Formats: sequence, structure tokens, C-alpha cells
Amino acid sequence: MKVKILFLALLLGSCHVFAQQFKGKVLNTNSKPLENVYVYNITSNSHTHTKVNGEFVLDNSTIGDVIELGILGYEKINFQLNENDLKFPKTVVLEMKSFLLDEMVLSNKRDPLQTIVRVDLDKKPVNSSQQILQRVPGLFIGQHAGGGKAEQIFLRGFDIDHGTDIALSVDGTPVNMVSHAHGQGYSDLHFIIPETIEKINFGKGPYYASKGDFNTAGYVDFKTKTYLENSRVEVGIGQFNTFRTLGMFNLLDKNSTDNAYVAIEYLETDGFVESPQNFSRINIFTKYRTFLKDNSSLSVSASHFTSKWDASGQIPQREVDNGNITRFGSIDDTEGGTTSRTNINLEHSKVLKNDVSVTSNVFYSNYNFNLFSNFTFFLEDPVNGDQIKQTENRDVFGFNTQFKKKTQLSNTPVELTIGTGLRADIVDNLELSHTLQRKKVLDQIQLGKVNQTNYYAFANSEFEFGKFMVAPALRLDYLKFNYNDYLLDEYKTFSKSQVVVNPKINVTYTPNAKIQWFLKSGIGFHSNDTRVVATQPNRKTLPRAYGVDLGTVWKPTSKVAINTAVWYLLSEDELVYVGDAGIVEPSGEAQRYGIDLGLRYQLTDWLYFDSDATFTKAESVDNQSGENNIPLAPKVTVTGGLSVNNYNNFSGGINYRYIGDRPANEDNSIVAEGYLVTDANISYKIDSITLGLALENIFDVEWNETQFATESRLQNEPNSVEEIHFTPGTPFSVKASIRYTF
Repeated sequence: MKVKILFLALLLGSCHVFAQQFKGKVLNTNSKPLENVYVYNITSNSHTHTKVNGEFVLDNSTIGDVIELGILGYEKINFQLNENDLKFPKTVVLEMKSFLLDEMVLSNKRDPLQTIVRVDLDKKPVNSSQQILQRVPGLFIGQHAGGGKAEQIFLRGFDIDHGTDIALSVDGTPVNMVSHAHGQGYSDLHFIIPETIEKINFGKGPYYASKGDFNTAGYVDFKTKTYLENSRVEVGIGQFNTFRTLGMFNLLDKNSTDNAYVAIEYLETDGFVESPQNFSRINIFTKYRTFLKDNSSLSVSASHFTSKWDASGQIPQREVDNGNITRFGSIDDTEGGTTSRTNINLEHSKVLKNDVSVTSNVFYSNYNFNLFSNFTFFLEDPVNGDQIKQTENRDVFGFNTQFKKKTQLSNTPVELTIGTGLRADIVDNLELSHTLQRKKVLDQIQLGKVNQTNYYAFANSEFEFGKFMVAPALRLDYLKFNYNDYLLDEYKTFSKSQVVVNPKINVTYTPNAKIQWFLKSGIGFHSNDTRVVATQPNRKTLPRAYGVDLGTVWKPTSKVAINTAVWYLLSEDELVYVGDAGIVEPSGEAQRYGIDLGLRYQLTDWLYFDSDATFTKAESVDNQSGENNIPLAPKVTVTGGLSVNNYNNFSGGINYRYIGDRPANEDNSIVAEGYLVTDANISYKIDSITLGLALENIFDVEWNETQFATESRLQNEPNSVEEIHFTPGTPFSVKASIRYTF
């Protein structure tokens, strides 16, 4: 009997050392829940992440175990579990800190390149819509309407034009416009207020199952801030009658678990060209997030953007050479346009009882576009000129949903992701017309209505085999194209549909904490214009792109990160939109291969260096050597800079961008000249006031921001000439700003 009593006493006395669950919640110093905080039991090696509401449950925990909590941008916390920690949920508060490169940890569970971009964004914050895309390593942009039109994008040997081969989104709302009046995939990001961007996710190549149409060269997802740390008011002025003001305001108490803010931006400028641009743009954005009774998160955001501008357009090199006009002059300064976009987006996140996390968003966009251009001057109409109008009115509806589940398969950790979604575009008054002085329509070339839908589903799995991560995936897309031609005498709907299934597989190998290798392969696609595929059944509807990447991320020290990749991409059909003719020209198969290089060096806590270089060969498969160049495909691009962060209240940096000479036509007889441009900025903080100064093109180099080989004829010329037509890059200019934070 005594033995039984002794055994029972020992059993009861040791209950407290049995493994239990450690439960808690992680907040920041503003009482906002932190999602995806890594919770690690150093003693037992068990780990988990916080949910959307900041809560976590950590298994296999006992009194005396050492717990570590950490997430990028916050100070890590270590503590030892006591009896109360296992009895009652524990609230942990993490303090914010500056992003540092030594926080980047190489592991199979995290893409280190995404961490690099987060560090870059912290060290080099954006304050213009052009700078948003420039934060993506290896991506290069050009602007040829002073901020009125979408940027021209270059990536991995692609002249992507305005978005044909890169998938862009903001909070799950697509940016690319299918069958757009000015070109397939047209992507205008000017509705983003740059200071509202919290995170940039990106990927190069067609390797991502969650990405569909236009994801050939890569994708970029922008995430807006959930809340503001502080409200602010900012005013900036610069040369060329440039003025910008920004207001960002918290709408709820800082200690509230709910979040709401509004941001408004106004920008105007005459530009550095001789004919004033009369450019103005206004943006408003608001976002509200709350936590529901089932611990799910609901966010609602809305935005409106509108802009108008006049433009000098592209000018022929011959007119500058003969002295008839300056680099900043024009041939037809009646170009310009207006555009607007309204977005509504609902996002919902929840963890189900079976530990399946569900994220969804439902979006709606109303978009209007009206553009006047003259690329060829008097080539087609020697009396009235060749001005054209491109216009459309569009509604976009859709949703995205993803289910994620972590499980085990024969003792192998597996994460499964299943997603589905829909996008529907209704484009009315899709017009291309020959006009005079932006007032009179001389001839309607195209006029019609587009209805296009895209349903998708995908499955992605990640198998963790020790130091290896193997991620096979499969994606299905169904697209339906309808077109009504208003210029036909009879009513007729042209229609076509197609299904495409694309496999992907990515392998990651992380032998230690200093190096990670990756091999990516997959197939992607970009859709063709509805006006083409619905009326011309012999044309490719969904040209595919086949790609493979082999690369590494290496951290020789905690303060240095080096990333490299060699890659190859085969495109079934290049799509070149000829705006003044209203057609999409097929260019046949093309192949690209190259090397990506990147270097990040955290010299001190306040001094940061970054640089990215790409070397690319792009060529047509169908044409013979010497005539197989892909026009405007970049061969060499280099970007980078040196940044200072809060050194004795000073911040700033110097940044450079270089693009090499590149062929402007197939036989390289016309060359688009490269350039090297350097910008600088500095700011000084005095309590709640920050004074800023930005210098563009500090060495005042003459450079052409966008260049095209175009055949044109001036009014006094008997014959046309094909040569470089360009828009000049900004000369040396200065902008000053003052910001008040409260």
C-alpha cells in the first residue's frame, strides 16, 4: 500500500513537468496584433507562427524551457517559461527596430530574396510612384508622358512595354488591363500613394502557381499598410512648377485593436519640356481593419485616382541634330490625356478548426482612359497629321481564395496550398480613332466592346526533406473572349475560349545558415488581345513561356548578402502592340538567357549599400543571325546606391541606374543609346519635423528616357525616315519638402 501511495505522489508531483501547450498573443507597442511572428522553443525545438490576430499555440512546452520570439523589423525576445505561462495565455509585446541585413536567415521555410527587398524598402523608402517598381531587383523603368501614362518596364531581356510580361497586383487586386486601348497588359500604378506601401513581394520567371496571366518575366505584388504608426502632413516644391502635398491620418485611437487610416496626395507639374505639361494628379486611399468574434480579420480598402496631362510626345533625332528643335522641344504638343481609377477591395483571413488558414479578397475596379498620341506626325495624313485617340471605359470584378494546411506525410512535413479565383472585365467604348487637335474625330479605326473572363485553380505543395524543400505545383486557367465590333453593320459577337494547364516545380537546398541553392522551372503564359483572338481564329490565344532558373543566395558574413542566378526563358510568341494601327503583331518564338547578380552590404547600422546587375541575350528563334535581335531588349542593366539611415538625425542616399546600348530594330542598324543617371537625397529630422532635399540627375547628363525606332514624316518632308524617336530624361533638378509627424 505504501508503494502505491508513493507512486501516486510522485506521479502528481511530476505532472507539472509533462509537456504542455504554451498559449499567448504577440502585439507591438501600439497594441496591434503581429502576424507570422516566429515562436520557437529552443529547449524542445518545437516552433509555430502567430495567427492573423497575433495568437499562437506552441506544443511540447514545459516549465524552464527557453522561448524565442522574432519577426523582421522587431527586437527579438527570449524568456524562460514559468508556471503561470502554462496556466494562462501570455501577452508579449515586441518593440520595432530598423531592418538590418543580419536579420536575414537562410532557411527552406523563407525566401531570402523577399527579405532583401524588405530591407531595401526600409533603407530606401519610396516617395514617388516611379520609385515603387524600382525597388524590385533587376527591374528597370522608363517614363514617356511625365507620369501620365504607365511606365515602360524592362526585366530580364524584355521590353515589357507597359506590362505585357509581368503580373502586377496591389492587395490582390490586379493592375494589368487585358485588351487595353493602349496595349495588352497595360499597368498604371499611379493610383498607389507610395507612402502607403508596406511590403513588396516579387518573383522572376513563370514559376509561381498562384500567378497566372502575364507572369512570364515575373510578378510583383504590393501590400499596403494595415495601420499608420503616426499621422503626417507633407509639402514639397521643386523646379518646373512642381508641387506635391500629402496627408496621412490615423482615424482611430492608436491603442485600438481595430485600425483605420486615410491618405490623400496631390501632385502637379509643368515638367522640364518647353511645352508645359499642365500635369495634375489626385489620389485618395483609405483602409479599415477589424477582428471579428471568430478571431478572423476583415479589411476594407477603397481608393480613387484621377490625372490629366499634356505631352510633347516623342521627337525625331534628326530634328534635334539639324537644330530645328531642342532636346526638350516637340513636333506635336497637342498630345496628352486623362485617366481615372476607383478600387474597392475586401480582404478576409481566418484559421479554421482543422488548422486550415483561409485568405480571400473580393475586388472591384472602375477604370477610364483617354489618350491622344502622334507617333508618325504626317506619314499617313499629310494635311491633318496622324494624331490618334485611344479610349475605354472598364469595370473589373473578381475574387481570390487560398487554403493552406500544414501536415505530415510519412513523417515528412508538408504544406499544401489550394487556390481558386475569377476575374471578369467588361470594356465598353474601346476606341481607336484618327483625330485632329484632340477635338475632331476624322476616322474611327476601331470601336467595340470586350467581355473577358478568367477562372483559375491551382495546387501547390511543399515537401521538406531535411535540408531540401521540393515544391511541385499545377495551375489551370480557363479564359473566355467575347468581342462586339460596333463598326459592323450587323450585330455579331465574336467569341473564343481556351483552357491551359501549366506545371511548376521548385527545389531549394539549404546546407547551412550561410548559403541556399535553388532550382526553379515552370511554364507561364500571357493572353493575347480579345480583338485579335476572337476575330482571327488562327492566332495564338495564350502563348506560353518555358523557363528555368539556377541560383544561390550566400551570406559570407552576417552583414553581406550575395544573390546570383543563371536562367533561360523560351517564349512561344512575342506580342507587339502597334497602337496607331490597332493591331497586335506576332513576332514568333523568342529565347532569352542571362545572369542576375545582386549584392547587399550593411556597413554599419546606419550605412547600407545595394547593387543589382543583369546581363541578358535576347533573340528571335525564327530569324537568321544578324536579323534576330529583339527591339529594345536590354542587354545590361545596373542599379544600386548607398543609403544613410538616421545618423545624427540625417538620412538620405545616392542612387544610380545604368542601361547599356541596345538594338532598336531587328538588324541592330538603329541603336537605342544607353545612359547612366545618378540621383541623391538628404533629410534632417528635428523632433516631429523632417526637412528633405532631392536632387535628380546630379551630373546633369543628357539622356533619353525612352527610345523607339519609328518611321515618321514631317510636314515639309517628301519622304519618310526611320530613326530613333525619343523622350528626353530629366535634367538636373531640385525638390525640397517639409514633413510634420504627429
